[in-house]
Amino acid sequence: VQPVSLEHLLLAEPKGCGVRHPRFFWSHFRPTISLLHKMGLFLQARPRHLNVLCDVSGKVPLTACGFDLRSLQPDQRLENLLRQVSAEDFEKQNEEARRTNRHAELFALYPSVDEEDAVEIRPVPECPKEHLGNRILVKVLTLKFEIEIEPLFASIALYDVKERKKISENFHCDLNSDQFKGFLRAHTPSVAPSSQAKSAVFSVTYPSSDIYLVVKIEKVLQQGEIGDCAEPYMVIKEGDGGKSKEKIEKLKLQAESFCQRLGKYRMPFAWAPISLTSFFNVSTLEREVTDVESMVGKISTAVGRGGSVGERRTLSQSRRLSERALSLEENGVGSNYKTTTMTVNSFFKQEGDRLSDEDLFKFLADYKRSSSLQRRSRFPSLGLLRLEISPAPEIINCSLTPEMLPVKPFPENRTRPHKEILEFPIREVYVPHTVYRNLLYVYPQRLNFANKLASARNITIKIQFMCGEDASNAMPVIFGKSNGPEFLQEVYTAITYHNKSPDFYEEVKIKLPAKLTVNHHLLFTFYHISCQQKQGASVESLLGYSWLPILLNERLQTGSYCLPVALEKLPPNYSMHSAEVTSQLNPPIKWAEGHKGVFNIEVQAVSSVHTQDNHLEKFFTLCHSLESQVTFPIRVLDQKISETSLEHELKLSLICLNSSRLEPLVLFLHLVLDKLFQLSVQPMVIAGQTANFSQFAFESVVAIANSLHNSKDLAKDQHGRNCLLASYVHYVFRLPEPPRDPPKSGSVAGAPPPTPLPRNSKYYKNSKLLQARVMSSSNPDLAGTHCAADEEVKNIMSSKVGKTAKPGKRGVCVGSTCHLRLVFVLVVQHFHEELALQMVVSTGMVRETVFKYAWFFFELLVKSMAQYVHNMDKRDNFRRTRFSDRFKDDITTIVNVVTSETAALLAEKINISLAFFLYDLLSLMDRGFVFNLIKHYCNQVTKLTNLPTLISMRLEFLRILCSHEHYLNLNLFFMNSDTAPASPCPSISSQQNSGSVFQDQKIASMFDLTPEYRQQHFLTGLLFTELVAALDAEGEGYVSDMKAVSAIHSLLSSHDLDPRCVKPEVKVKIAALYLPLVGIILDALPQLYDFTGNDASVSFLGLMGAPAKYQEGTSAINQNVALAIAGNNFTSKTSGTMLSSLPYKQYNMLNADTTRNLMICFLWIMKNADQSLIKKWIADLPSMQLNRILDLLFICVSCFEYKVSARWLSLTAKSRDVKARLEEALLRGEGARGEMMRRCRAPGVLALPVPAFRLNENLRWRKEQTHWRQANEKQDKTKAELDQEALISGNLATEANLIILDMQENIIQASSALDCKDSLLGGVLRVLVNSLSCDQSTTYLTHCFATLRALIAKFGDLLFEEEVEQCADLCQRVLHHCSSSMDVTRSQACATLYLLMRFSFGNFARVKMQVTMSLASLVGKAPDFNEEYLRRSLRTILAYAEEDTAMQATPFPTQVEELLCNLNSILYDTVKMREFQEDPEMLMDLMYRIAKSYQTSPDLRLTWLQNMAEKHTKKKCYTEAAMCLVHAAALVAEYLSMLEDHSYLPVGSVSFQNISSNVLEESAVSDDTLSPDEDGVCSGRYFTESGLVGLLEHAAELFSTGGLYETVNEVYKLVIPILEAHRDFRKLTSTHDKLQKAFDSIISKRMFGTYFRVGFYGSKFGDLDEQEFIYKEPAITKLPEISHRLEGFYGQCFGEEFVEVIKDSAPVDKTKLDPNKAYIQITFVEPYFDEYEMKDRVTYFEKNFNLRRFMYTTPFTLEGRPRGELHEQYRRNTVLTTMHAFPYIKTRISVIQKEEFVLTPIEVAIEDMKKKTLQLAVAIHQEPPDAKMLQMVLQGSVGATVNQGPLEVAQVFLAEIPADPKLYRHHNKLRLCFKEFIMRCGEAVEKNKRLITADQREYQQELKKNYHKLKENLRPMIERKIPELYKPIFRVESHKRDSFHRSSFRKCETQLSQGS
Repeated sequence: VQPVSLEHLLLAEPKGCGVRHPRFFWSHFRPTISLLHKMGLFLQARPRHLNVLCDVSGKVPLTACGFDLRSLQPDQRLENLLRQVSAEDFEKQNEEARRTNRHAELFALYPSVDEEDAVEIRPVPECPKEHLGNRILVKVLTLKFEIEIEPLFASIALYDVKERKKISENFHCDLNSDQFKGFLRAHTPSVAPSSQAKSAVFSVTYPSSDIYLVVKIEKVLQQGEIGDCAEPYMVIKEGDGGKSKEKIEKLKLQAESFCQRLGKYRMPFAWAPISLTSFFNVSTLEREVTDVESMVGKISTAVGRGGSVGERRTLSQSRRLSERALSLEENGVGSNYKTTTMTVNSFFKQEGDRLSDEDLFKFLADYKRSSSLQRRSRFPSLGLLRLEISPAPEIINCSLTPEMLPVKPFPENRTRPHKEILEFPIREVYVPHTVYRNLLYVYPQRLNFANKLASARNITIKIQFMCGEDASNAMPVIFGKSNGPEFLQEVYTAITYHNKSPDFYEEVKIKLPAKLTVNHHLLFTFYHISCQQKQGASVESLLGYSWLPILLNERLQTGSYCLPVALEKLPPNYSMHSAEVTSQLNPPIKWAEGHKGVFNIEVQAVSSVHTQDNHLEKFFTLCHSLESQVTFPIRVLDQKISETSLEHELKLSLICLNSSRLEPLVLFLHLVLDKLFQLSVQPMVIAGQTANFSQFAFESVVAIANSLHNSKDLAKDQHGRNCLLASYVHYVFRLPEPPRDPPKSGSVAGAPPPTPLPRNSKYYKNSKLLQARVMSSSNPDLAGTHCAADEEVKNIMSSKVGKTAKPGKRGVCVGSTCHLRLVFVLVVQHFHEELALQMVVSTGMVRETVFKYAWFFFELLVKSMAQYVHNMDKRDNFRRTRFSDRFKDDITTIVNVVTSETAALLAEKINISLAFFLYDLLSLMDRGFVFNLIKHYCNQVTKLTNLPTLISMRLEFLRILCSHEHYLNLNLFFMNSDTAPASPCPSISSQQNSGSVFQDQKIASMFDLTPEYRQQHFLTGLLFTELVAALDAEGEGYVSDMKAVSAIHSLLSSHDLDPRCVKPEVKVKIAALYLPLVGIILDALPQLYDFTGNDASVSFLGLMGAPAKYQEGTSAINQNVALAIAGNNFTSKTSGTMLSSLPYKQYNMLNADTTRNLMICFLWIMKNADQSLIKKWIADLPSMQLNRILDLLFICVSCFEYKVSARWLSLTAKSRDVKARLEEALLRGEGARGEMMRRCRAPGVLALPVPAFRLNENLRWRKEQTHWRQANEKQDKTKAELDQEALISGNLATEANLIILDMQENIIQASSALDCKDSLLGGVLRVLVNSLSCDQSTTYLTHCFATLRALIAKFGDLLFEEEVEQCADLCQRVLHHCSSSMDVTRSQACATLYLLMRFSFGNFARVKMQVTMSLASLVGKAPDFNEEYLRRSLRTILAYAEEDTAMQATPFPTQVEELLCNLNSILYDTVKMREFQEDPEMLMDLMYRIAKSYQTSPDLRLTWLQNMAEKHTKKKCYTEAAMCLVHAAALVAEYLSMLEDHSYLPVGSVSFQNISSNVLEESAVSDDTLSPDEDGVCSGRYFTESGLVGLLEHAAELFSTGGLYETVNEVYKLVIPILEAHRDFRKLTSTHDKLQKAFDSIISKRMFGTYFRVGFYGSKFGDLDEQEFIYKEPAITKLPEISHRLEGFYGQCFGEEFVEVIKDSAPVDKTKLDPNKAYIQITFVEPYFDEYEMKDRVTYFEKNFNLRRFMYTTPFTLEGRPRGELHEQYRRNTVLTTMHAFPYIKTRISVIQKEEFVLTPIEVAIEDMKKKTLQLAVAIHQEPPDAKMLQMVLQGSVGATVNQGPLEVAQVFLAEIPADPKLYRHHNKLRLCFKEFIMRCGEAVEKNKRLITADQREYQQELKKNYHKLKENLRPMIERKIPELYKPIFRVESHKRDSFHRSSFRKCETQLSQGS
């Protein structure tokens, strides 16, 4: 085969083959195939890793017929495809097929509503529970010493070093052996099981690294100091032999003696600290310290455990304060912390004078900081303490509370119990009391008997809790220690030997009696204990007494006290007085230290009985006096209250109640509120007068609510509700009940009628109801007379209260007058009525607070109403009779006031509270009454400005109401047209009745939001009205839109998944209720999010004025619509306006999620509505409205496109065919239903029937499974979860697209009877094409292709006549599916494509053109294109043509065969581009050549230019992409100039010269080779004026992105005349805006491309051998970067060992190269311009645009070295000229010309000095001055250390006058260069002097010194002139002149050869 030249191939064109010739396509493509042969692309060589370029030696010629399609096996053909079937039957068959195996519940496949965003979800507060912090279980395993000689006793507690506080009570533990326990048997009369515990559960609310577990060890008292007693443990060792054993036995006997005598006394011995830092998660603590500090208060109701004493639940929630604050995993115990055994081998000795807690904290601080404490007091050798510490389990068997009460489960066969240890939190814990707890802790601290007699040495204190003064009155309420009774009557403190002022660390825990009296007191008896046994002497010697009354002024005494000690026996009645004040005692007592306080003690209480707060104490005491029989005067704190002042004091107490401290108020919150509510409804008679506390009680409740809400330490839920109050209302609140038994204070005959008091003017003014009705009988401050109760109340009272005194009778008190004259008024106002009344009449700050926290009072109202209805058995009564009219009036007033407050303040929380209130009222009250309230709300709020906030509030309000469980019934969705003529919701029966005739007007109104609809369906009508308002709102309506759509989506989702609405007939009724939503969505079409914005077909089309998402195909639908899109004055006033008919309205654009939610609602309605109704509605719609529906369906298709997550793909990719399996599983299989069942079966088993899919009813979307979920959500899912996600997503995509297909079928059927079928056909095609371009399942594709074939059969004659653009896209999509790996899909696509050809037989030339262009575009763009499957599909189509008997008599089979042969040839050629995917330059070269071969086929050339533009854009080569589009636009301009003669259009490609000189190559098209409007040539969408504008605008955007702003101006110079001619002023505005931005950007600094010369040498490169190219690389690309890239790439191709980069730029001698290697030479080049060019290239842009000449320099010497001395240094300048100018449509251009010039050494010196002088000039004149740059250049010029600097150059070339006269002029020129150079240096030095700062003066002096030195050295050489140059000139012989230019740039062949 003879080689053919490249030029011949590029220009080859068969003669005599016009475009009409039947073989046109083949003759047209032959040059491309030849090109590919030439490049060696057809060889499939040996397996290679990256065989991009192949050896040319094995090339073989292949022709188009070289690969016969008939040699392939066709796919299975569709049966009955060619059978004649009527269009109606075809459509019916398709519809029946689509109806089978469909999902019943669309929302089951859609992500559920996010509960965090759903305002209608009212969070259920957590049940009040006992507070528990982080719980840790501590087990004491071992406590023993090296020698065991006596019993030891351990106590354990937690201490916080930082807070210096003990944070738990003591846990006592006894691990003694039975032998040692026997020593103490005389002192332990009984042993309770609870005292044998060896494990304890500690609770820590505020974990910290400063918490220590402190173990204190005591021993039985014996004679000697602590150190003396510890000495045996330090000296004696077990293994020391016989002597040691003797000593040990002796010590045991001694210990036994002490135990028998002093067994009940203890002495301190040792202690050990254990840090819990490793147990608590310290890193978490430090990170979340603020959360830790407030964890209790933030979610206060979430803590604790519920249940009674005998039974308590231990749930996971009960172990935490909040979801994150107190969990063991996050803030407390480490999540990965396991059970740990801690071992302590040595202890600290107790020091007798340092036993207090203060000393302990000092020790612990030292212990934490250093080891000094260890050196000082640690035992050198001791025994062993082993503890097991672990997180406490949720359920602990055999556990005891701090009160020693068993906690279930508590098994019968009791093992050792676990004790729960009470915590003393370091800060407040805001958790109400839920368990009974009444404990007192006594801490004796210090006793000072220093001045006492010598007998007071070994001091102990006996502590007793007395209920009287007799010795027998000691109560057994003191908790015992280990291994003894559970409760004791007395306890002794530990003794410090011979210490008169001992410190104590004892903790005495006392169980307080529930009722305390003045006789209860703590008695302290002080003893001296004799350690030495003396005959007849008692062990105890009495030293004195002291006591502390438990009650002081009826209040529990707690705190620190310093008590005196009495030295004598206490007199009678001593306990009635305080020890500090004993003046009334008789006889007087003798005191130690003269009645000074010598005994320090602290008493603390943990009690749910005693409030320990003055205000609460007074309030509860006064309430108790009202409820019980008491004797006056009563004592409250330090005052006495008489009967007459009781009412005043109680009111005062109510006012002051809110002044209580927050913690006790929260602790007793439930009881406080209960008492207040009791007072509010029960007026009482006190001392003969009616006392009413309603107002005061209500105001107190309001104040408490305000305090709780304002506290930062208390948590609120998402609606701003205080969690404590919400929990109270939900779980605790009960209706206050009157006492069943009236107080029996004498004989009470009745209560006097209350005397009306003067009416309060403020109530009169504020209440709107005062003049309308009789006021509450419970409020004497209000006008109105008391009347008898109505009949209902009489019945209630008679049935509930029983026999009570009749009202109206006065109560008479018999007996002592000091008794309380009080009775309850029995006609009690109902609580809900009283509460409503108080809300109405409140004023001032109370009123503001009530409405600020209205939720609390609303929920109180609702719960009290519900309890009232339940208690009074009114559930079966009519709703309107359940509550009184007065109460309804109050409710109306409340709602009106709250509505006005909400609207005025824009209070969203109040708005939500009101909505929930009305929501609840719908379940309790007459619904008509509630609807009136709702209506009033809407009217009142709507009157105000339609702010987005107000719209949002109304939407939240309605969303809450619509979430009612009986929402459908409330909207009368079941009403039909017979019973409600105005209803737009006909019943199913009437719809299915064949005799019923729908009226056109009525059907149309069903899809509109009419007044009749709003009246019939109240709530839904309101919601739709708000949706319309939100969509129409101007400004920032994003939130409103989102909330409105979300509300409707939530509603439909609940209907779809509601088991009550499963039946299809019910869903039809529900869908009918929502039909107006369809009209609303159609009106909102311009606002929907554009899911097709990234579509390539849109991005290249710039229709004038059209938004991007409505450009594609719009102009082909309707000419008026096209005008509207173009921005012309075409508008329609009708209700059915097209989406683009309102181009000037500023819409609020919806975001993607909101649009998606709206779309799913639309599809649900279309799916479930009555289909006959839908069809008739569509049939009556005008064409414009139908087009809007099609636009909506188009958006729906893109909205619900299936997108598989990348993570799922990565987990699934287990083998090479993963993609095929993925397609089969999700996209191309039998739908996700069948696939799910296949997963459940064994491999190879057929799928189960589809109904088996319902096997998993719980298959629902979760939010985190959506493929559009937020990026910040966790994505670490399991493979199973990702499988389920992909499965459900695939199901959703299939079902949504099938619903869309149903709608399209309905439109197609309706359009048959319309005149507008042409425009509708384009719209339907557009939607179908869009669906085919998305990833789809084979289920959908099968039905979609069936619909397409029906459409083709029905309208085949119109397709290629009217819908050219749509058919072009259709051909491309069908061809794409013809290359599918799925047999089913290929079969469907082949059948459709053949049918398309068959029904377009009359216009087959257009079909050929469109299919051919589609294939070219497909190959250029589609990444998943498979040529093997596509060839098989072509063979299948050929089989159809051969089997089609009806067409055999026509030329059709021959034409099809020719077309398929052409397609096969193109396919065979163009798929070879894949060989070059890894070589972008080679790939672009190939695409360029293919595009060049289509020079005479504009459509195909345009397609390939666009393909190139896309490739460049992906590589971010924006300038080259823009050039491709400019060439495409020039091609279009050539066509338009031939077709139309308009002055505003460009005159062909000549008009584009200012953009690029390369564009002239597009002028090859002429009338000789092209016949427009014939055979479908140039019929694409781009060959129009709008297409031209679109191409140019997109090119301008790319130029702007690439930084070529000057070119943007040139592009718009071509666009603006067209826009002006069309008078498109809106587009002109945006164009000039873009121009302004471009001009503004020109000022900024830019960097353009970098250029390199790349030469290829070696036979391995094939055609590239000895070829040179100029590569354009991104700015600031360094030579090593491109060198590394090319070396790495070709190293992969040929092997790294065969690729070598030539390091220099010298000419390459190929004879010296290794023939087996590939050589690459890379040189940096710069643009080169002649002097005349520089006049026009002024700006930086002009010097980097339209470049064809480049230069690089190569230094050399005549000896062959690259570098030498100055006098030896030559330089070669090489100028390269490229075939095209940069920038071009490629990034590399071949070099076509090469020039070389050699500079002699002196010329090199001249060039270097000129360059250096120029650098100085630039630095001097730079504005603003750059001091650093100036100094850098100056330093390089005059610096003393510059090698080969200016001085050396001068010394080499100027020191002597050259001998050769030819060098005179060069010498003189160099001298003049130096003269200018030294002048510039002087200027630079002076300039630098003005710029420097003070610290650079020395540097300036140095520069100046160097400058003068240089100047002096240069002076003689600069001033020396060559005399011959200055001789008088008498005759000039021009031919003898040897000009500088000629000598400088002459060709020096001799030197060249030597230099090489």
